[in-house]
Amino acid sequence: MTNSFDDIANDAQVYFIIGSNTTETHPVLGMRIRQAVKQRGAKLILCDPRSIPISEFATLHIRQKPGTDIALLNGIMHVLIAEELYDKKFVAERTEGFEEFKAKIMEYPPERAAEICGITPEEIIEAAHLLAENRPGALLYAMGITQHTTGHQNVLSTANLQMLLGNMGVPGGGVNPLRGQVNVQGACDMGALPNVYTGYQAVTLEASQKKFEEAWGVPLPNKVGLTVVEMINAAETGKIKAMYIMAENPMVSDPDVNHVKKGLEGLDFLVVQDIFLTETAALADVVLPGPSFAEKDGTFTNSERRVQFVRKAVEPPGEVRQDWWIIGEIARRMGYDGLTYNSPREIMDEINRLTPSYAGITYDRIGTQGLQWPCPNTDHPGTPVLHVGKFSRGLGHFSAVDWQPPAEEPDEEYPFIFTTGRVLYQYHTRSMTGRSEGLDAMFPEAVVELNAGDASRLGIADGQMVKVASRRGEVVAKAEVSDKVEAGVVFMPWHFAEAAANKLTIAALDPTAKIPEYKVCAVKVEAAA
Repeated sequence: MTNSFDDIANDAQVYFIIGSNTTETHPVLGMRIRQAVKQRGAKLILCDPRSIPISEFATLHIRQKPGTDIALLNGIMHVLIAEELYDKKFVAERTEGFEEFKAKIMEYPPERAAEICGITPEEIIEAAHLLAENRPGALLYAMGITQHTTGHQNVLSTANLQMLLGNMGVPGGGVNPLRGQVNVQGACDMGALPNVYTGYQAVTLEASQKKFEEAWGVPLPNKVGLTVVEMINAAETGKIKAMYIMAENPMVSDPDVNHVKKGLEGLDFLVVQDIFLTETAALADVVLPGPSFAEKDGTFTNSERRVQFVRKAVEPPGEVRQDWWIIGEIARRMGYDGLTYNSPREIMDEINRLTPSYAGITYDRIGTQGLQWPCPNTDHPGTPVLHVGKFSRGLGHFSAVDWQPPAEEPDEEYPFIFTTGRVLYQYHTRSMTGRSEGLDAMFPEAVVELNAGDASRLGIADGQMVKVASRRGEVVAKAEVSDKVEAGVVFMPWHFAEAAANKLTIAALDPTAKIPEYKVCAVKVEAAA
């Protein structure tokens, strides 16, 4: 996130939420946005194909078809430019590439954008006027923006919009991705990506390579590695022989689960490190018991880039060992002693030495409130808002982004658009929440959300068991018939292994970010036998 939770909650005059079911997936921030709307009159523009809990607080709810976000954003920006409602001073002084960007945007008048999105031109015009009249405005998104074959371009479009409005580098503004799992920001910061070391230092840069070779005392490759889907593909073809999966459950969470199972079963050796025997761990040759969040010391980094302490509340049970100890011990037994730390503090000391953005975030400074990176030295207070005065690259770059259709669209055989998401009472693959009697009682099983008109045409009643099938698999679950989804759209929460929505999803990848297109594929629906 470019901004902080507090300034978003207190200073934003308008919220533009796209691709985020905020009140169910980020309920604390969702509550603060609801409060801002009710108590101080902030405006809310919600762009979501479904009717979701925060819809009732929206000044404007745009229900665009899944996979049409770029067309929607381009249409809004067309109005801002055509009516000269954008921040001309900000664009002139702090950005580049505007003319090429403008030429592309002019190809998306509200009428064309609306036709692509399945909405009205008036909705696009109203959104543009609300954004122009209420500044600063905070843009928030989640996996509904990124989990597409055009996820990279979707994110560029959100940046385009906020630069056009001058909503960057100011409290209450910014482009704010809401992270989907605890410490996913910290994992990325620490180099849990195939193309970077810690602090996003590229593995392809010779200077980065030499820096970490010297620090770790081993030669390092300068080639970008594989992403999760690419690893599964390589396992299926035999290019990868062994895999070590830590705190991840791809047998529920990855796209095209039948393909995932085939890949994992084709490995010569599979190790899974987790707190429970998950569906993935059940396939493993060796299972290593790791600690839960309440059984470890260390730090997590949250969505607003804030590094905070995690304190051990209870001792780990049985033979559970700390994650960092397990990894270090495996490395030692394979002949490398460079990971033999004695405490999380020692690991943070190394992070401070090797990661410029974390250099000033020491154990002695984190305290009870944490620190936000970048924090380059121990005199620096941390950075609540990014890009104040100037962008990290100097001038902000406008990107001329074209809308592209999803990898798989509905046809005569598979006539529905299928999309997935989360619910408030379950988390990720239910390895934890599925073991909580109270949470599981609130939402115990998968459902298939169907539009009432579609259900009537198919002869399906509310509560009836239905079969949903794609070109990759099929699942059976209970129908929930309502107007939550528009005609032609089918929604399922993806938490439930027994009716795994990801048996249906497609493993098509964004060519740049390599993220799978979880949010759009084609399915058919019929009553279950």
